[in-house]
Formats: sequence, C-alpha cells, structure tokens
Amino acid sequence: MDRDPRPDGDGRDGDGRDGDGRDADGRDGDGRDGHPDGDGRSGAPARGRRAPGRARRSGVLLLAVAVLLVAVVGGAVYLFRSLTSAADFEGAGEGDVIVRVADGDSTAAIGRTLESTGVVASVAAFLDAAEQDDRILGVQPGSYQMRSRMSATAAVERLLEPDARVGQLEIRGGVQLDDTSAPDGTVAPGVLTLISRATCATIDGADSCVGVEDLRSAMAETDPAELGVPSWAQEAVSAADPVRRLEGLLVPGLYEVEPGRTAVEVLQGLLATSTARLEAGGIVAGADAIGTSPYEVLIISSLVEKEGITPDMPKVARVVYNRLQIGQRLELDSTVNYPLDLQALRTTAEDRSTPGPYNSYATAGLPPTPIAAPGREAVAAALDPEPGPWFFFVRCQTDGTSCFAETFAEHTANVQLARDNGAF
Repeated sequence: MDRDPRPDGDGRDGDGRDGDGRDADGRDGDGRDGHPDGDGRSGAPARGRRAPGRARRSGVLLLAVAVLLVAVVGGAVYLFRSLTSAADFEGAGEGDVIVRVADGDSTAAIGRTLESTGVVASVAAFLDAAEQDDRILGVQPGSYQMRSRMSATAAVERLLEPDARVGQLEIRGGVQLDDTSAPDGTVAPGVLTLISRATCATIDGADSCVGVEDLRSAMAETDPAELGVPSWAQEAVSAADPVRRLEGLLVPGLYEVEPGRTAVEVLQGLLATSTARLEAGGIVAGADAIGTSPYEVLIISSLVEKEGITPDMPKVARVVYNRLQIGQRLELDSTVNYPLDLQALRTTAEDRSTPGPYNSYATAGLPPTPIAAPGREAVAAALDPEPGPWFFFVRCQTDGTSCFAETFAEHTANVQLARDNGAF
C-alpha cells in the first residue's frame, strides 16, 4: 500500500518544520521571518529602535529638561553670587571726605579706612578693584580727598589721581617764618604761608584753609609747652618776641598736614615731627658734648644755613664760635636782613647802624632766636665745627664758595678777590 513519506501526514517533518526548514507559520527555525531584510519582522521596526514619532517626542522632552536644568543651575549660581559677592556702591560718589593713609598701611588697611569713613561699601570690593591696577601699591602716606559712597573702582582711580593728595608741606633750608621780599620785587613765601597752603582742601565745593594770621595768633597766644615746643627750648621761646618764637623750630623736610585741623592742632603736629627729627639728629647730646645748649646750637645752625654753602658750613660755624669765644661781634648781614621787609644780599650802612637784637654789627652775641630753618648739614656743622683759627670769611667765588682768614689784613685781600671775581 502506498504511504505518505511524511510520518505525521501533514507534510511536515517530525520536528514540525516544512521540508525547507521553515516553521509552518513561515518563520525560520531561529524565529526570524524569511524576509531578505533579516530584521525578523515584516513592516515593523527592528527590535531596540523607537518609532520616528516617539523618538522625536523623546528628543523634545530631553531638550526641555536640559533647558530647565540650565535655567535652574544658572539661577542658583546668580543667587549664590548675589548673596556672597562683596557689597559695592555705584558711581563716582557724593560730597567730600578727607581720609588718612598712614605710613606702612597695606592695601587692605587702606580699604578698611575707606570703608569706615563711608567712601566704599566694603573692603572686599575695594580689594577686588585694587587687584586690577598695580599702581595702588604706590599710594603714599598722607591725606587724600575722596567722596562718600564711591564704587570701589572709582575709589581706586581717585586715589591714583595727582590732585587727590592734599596736606603736603615742604620746608626748605634757609626759609624763615614770614614772607620775604627781594629788591627785584619777587616774594619768597615764608613757613607760615607754606603751612597755610598745605592746610587747604575743597570740602563740598568750598575751599577750606587755616589762614596765616590764624597760625600767627596760635603761635603767639598759645603756651609754648601746649604747642609742643621741646623742653630744651621752652625758656628761650617764652622770652622771645611772640610772633618770632617758633623761628627755626620747624626744620627743613617734608611734612603731612591734615586738612580740617585747627591752627593749634596743625602747629602741634608739625612741632612733634620736627622735634623728633632734631633730637634724632643728636642736637641734645651733641650740644651737651660741646658745652652749649640745644637752642643755642639751633641759632648757630640757622646762621650757618644762611651764610655758607654746604661744603663751607663747618668753617662758617668755626668762625661763629671763635668770635663768640672772645666776645667779638658776629657782623653777619643775614642777621641784619632778618627783620627787614625788603632783604638784599648786601645790607646798607643805615641798616647796619640801626640798633636791634638781630643787628649783629651793633650787638654782640647771638640773636635771641634762630633766623631761618636750619637744615641737617647746618646742624651737623654747628655740632662739629671744623678746627681752625679763622675769624673772617667772605663769599669770594660766584658759586657761593667763601674765602676764610685769620687776620683782618687777610680778609681785606679776600674781599678784593671777591670783587675781582664778581662775587661781591
């Protein structure tokens, strides 16, 4: 009897596959369709892929989430910076404020001063601004005219402007308290005028200065000890003409005058600085060593300052001491000139014959006060005069060099030499 070669009679092999190796439902034995695209499905996306519409929706969602995260993070950073950044004002400020930078102040110390006076809102903001300009390291001690409520950047810029610095005073050697006039009509400002100028500052649009007459009154009417006159000078200063009593006590050099102070306060500050300089230079110990008083050394120093150029100062000092020792009149034109409104290099016979405490042609000994501000070299010469027998000197060279003599005959010859050289 004929039999179907397929044992199950359904035309399939015993494993349920067609003879071509495919399942009856058309799938290969590995579970994939027999389509040439090999993706195992017909008309459906491959496993692991999303449909195009769904992919687009997912991308938009991810982008929205990313944007939201950026916004949240950015807002948090802004909030953090707002809460932690240094407080600062805006703009160039308002009104006027005088601030003081002390010797040795660091940038941070300057910032603290500015913050405490209301110039800047915070030290931190000032330091941030200062880091942008290395010139801030060159700010010198002294007084500066600033404004209230300045931005830190504006404050740094203002400190670096030349006209911000106020209260600077320079006294040069040979300058006396009062203004002096020369025959050519020029006027040399005296120490009091220089001090008055240094006190000036603009406060809220108005100039504020301590006047010369205010300074003169403070000098004349205030007790010398209260003004700060050193103890070694108080007796002589008290006995001097009140309007001349501080002559020579303010030695040459640079000073800082804080605007806004009274006349008495200004003089007290200047005397404290000058006295410290004099005593540091050894005037007290040096005077004791040569058997004289510090105030007499100061007077002699002022004569030396006015009469000789620096190389000649020790010899000029020796002439003064030699004459004082034998009671001979000093006969110095500088002392005759001192009280005169109009001063000339060579005094007149009338001036030299007019009696007075400063006329060393008519009066023996030292004048009652110094006649000018003596410099360091002049003080050193008065403390350590050059040994020698000289009693006379005259400027015999056009550069100011003097010729010294022991006898009057030698001096007469030097005077003729000075005339010949055009120096007399």
